[in-house]
Amino acid sequence: TDLPCGPVLPPTWGLLGGSVARHRGLTSSRLRFTVNLLDTSTIHGDWGWLTYPAHGWDSINEVDESFRPIHTYQVCNVMSPYQNNWLRTSWVPRDGARRVYAEIKFTLRDCNSMPGVLGTCKETFNLYYLESDRDLGASTQESQFLKIDTIAADESFTGADLGVRRLKLNTEVRGVGPLSKRGFYLAFQDIGACLAILSLRIYYKKCPAMVRNLAAFSEAVTGADSSSLVEVRGQCVRHSEERDTPKMYCSAEGEWLVPIGKCVCSAGYEERRDACVACELGFYKSAPGDQLCARCPPHSHSAAPAAQACRCDLSYYRAALDPPSSACTRPPSAPINLISSVNGTSVTLEWAPPLDPGGRSDITYNAVCRRCPWALSHCEACGSGTRFVPQQTSLVQASLLVANLLAHMNYSFRIEAVNGVSHLSPEPRQAAVVNITTNQAGRRRAPCPAPARLRASGKCLAGGPCPPHQHPEPEAHHAL
Repeated sequence: TDLPCGPVLPPTWGLLGGSVARHRGLTSSRLRFTVNLLDTSTIHGDWGWLTYPAHGWDSINEVDESFRPIHTYQVCNVMSPYQNNWLRTSWVPRDGARRVYAEIKFTLRDCNSMPGVLGTCKETFNLYYLESDRDLGASTQESQFLKIDTIAADESFTGADLGVRRLKLNTEVRGVGPLSKRGFYLAFQDIGACLAILSLRIYYKKCPAMVRNLAAFSEAVTGADSSSLVEVRGQCVRHSEERDTPKMYCSAEGEWLVPIGKCVCSAGYEERRDACVACELGFYKSAPGDQLCARCPPHSHSAAPAAQACRCDLSYYRAALDPPSSACTRPPSAPINLISSVNGTSVTLEWAPPLDPGGRSDITYNAVCRRCPWALSHCEACGSGTRFVPQQTSLVQASLLVANLLAHMNYSFRIEAVNGVSHLSPEPRQAAVVNITTNQAGRRRAPCPAPARLRASGKCLAGGPCPPHQHPEPEAHHAL
């Protein structure tokens, strides 16, 4: 349009062509976490906006320094007072956004650089919006729009700038909201400026999907105003479980704030790069938590990945109360150095702990008493009158007194060593055995283990009853 004040833009404007940002879809860096609803820099040709009245805004095509076409809307009715020129966008669906942002790139001419326009020339314009649930076509009215802001240029250009092809680009961003209907329009009201709209980008901000503290947070659209926080609950990643309810808050700038709560990897899994991965063979994890998988304890192995406990090797066992971190153990060997001392119808038995405790410290002893009236090959359980001091089973000390035995009777005593896993083994329990013959009740008589073997001193050793003609001297009650 030929204007007394000169053109708003020159026929070709090299400086601005490369300055207009072009974005599509989700963007990052400075414009990170934004989603475009409209970006006129990606539109080739006319934008399809409505203008009112007819002599107001003009749709003008320009080219940049690379001779690429760029579309603009311009107005420069600065000679006449009381201008009211409207430029309305097409209907923009809000895509679930509750607050959107309008980024406007424009140039504006300095009124002082144009003669004869003082009093009628303006250096501002107004921005409006209108919500609707559908496209209203051309039926919108000025009175339906709500004002967002009056926008002024930070820099305006002069005729001298035009002569050297130096235009000063302004970029202004305004928030629009809260929004509740399905879509909206933006409108520019010119009140007498020399103005060119170079591009309009309408976008909203959102917090991107991410994993934090093993909780997956889906992307979240920001709130309706600049200070609102949107609470989002996270879902624990696969093979993890809640320790405390994971939550984060999406700020109005599209950034996640400090997380609350967390998830931890389940038993059999450990954390690795925001995921829970199975424990490898030879490793295990017995409970949920932050701890890593641990190597299987001694004498155990894991049969498959993601083991929660390691299985014991053959002939090794783990007691019910043993933690998964404990080594697998086995039953102990037999006690050693079992000796007997007979005193009439009583006998004292003493022994030493087994050489192999099976890897455990909870060793106790059981005494098995057998009475052999005729021979050691024909024995029966001792009678109920037999007394064991302190007790017959679960002995902690390696000694035992057995009383109330029958006089002149052969006995066989079996001392078993047991521990916390002995009951799990199908193998017979290891034991030490001693055979003795009691004396006459009331008389002191030396112990007579069988088979009878006399030392040089005349004392009997373990093995069986002494034959009558080999009884030692009375002091032999101290014999082993």
